[in-house]
Amino acid sequence: MDYVAALVPPVVMAAAFIALVVTIVKSQGGANKAKEDALVDAALARAEAAEQAAKPTGA
Repeated sequence: MDYVAALVPPVVMAAAFIALVVTIVKSQGGANKAKEDALVDAALARAEAAEQAAKPTGA
């Protein structure tokens, strides 16, 4: 029965990993995709603007 105890943790981890991948794939796209993309674009624009403002402008 030691072999069963040795195999259970990897099998459980593999099943959990597969469930995670399936969840991630299913959550891609959908009705909120455009809203999520807009939020990411706005966050990137804010980060770029803050980076530009932090740079010293002088020659």
